[in-house]
Amino acid sequence: MVLSFFKKSTAGLDHVVAKSVGMLGDARHSFDLATNSLLAGLDPVAVGEDIRATDQRINETELDLRSELVVHISVHGSTDIGSVLGLILLLKKIERIGDQAKNILDLAEGGISLQGEADIEELLEQRQEISSFFGEAAQRLSDPLDDSLEDLAERINVVTASCQKSIESYLYSDRPGREVVPRAIYHRYLKRIAANLLGVVRTATEPIQHADNEDGGSADTQD
Repeated sequence: MVLSFFKKSTAGLDHVVAKSVGMLGDARHSFDLATNSLLAGLDPVAVGEDIRATDQRINETELDLRSELVVHISVHGSTDIGSVLGLILLLKKIERIGDQAKNILDLAEGGISLQGEADIEELLEQRQEISSFFGEAAQRLSDPLDDSLEDLAERINVVTASCQKSIESYLYSDRPGREVVPRAIYHRYLKRIAANLLGVVRTATEPIQHADNEDGGSADTQD
């Protein structure tokens, strides 16, 4: 399970990659619950504790693994520095995704619901596509020989472009702010999540070149 840029590294990093895949699974769990609260009527109170506990587990795992990586460097010296830097970047991107899923929950807990909107089927289809990206990203981490990265990147970029188009349309909408502002915020979170998922798989292949950048060079990893 060692990623392609780890091939020349010494042993001891495999479990970090495996735990990274587990963190992605946790982030997907939070994303699915949070978006279902916003779009499908799932009670945010009922799932809020689960999402926050999952986010805390992601955060703790990231801190633990970063500490392990520091120890790894202290033992092995500069031999694995590229691999370690790549893993630190990858872990941070996954942690950001967990934060952004929690932000979507915050919208639902604030009383926002898009259930029953005229475009709900489109919104549900969009969130399902993004959810599937989590599984593909995890597969990419587990199988560095998978040659589907560019196809995945193209599909993620289509989604991020669609989110940006939605955000821009809300800026000039004649609809009341109470209707369009939550939608703009939601699509901003979706765009960040998708961009960070792409960052995860690109960092796994070329860790330094894609540090905290989307295609085109714009950073999109903040909360």
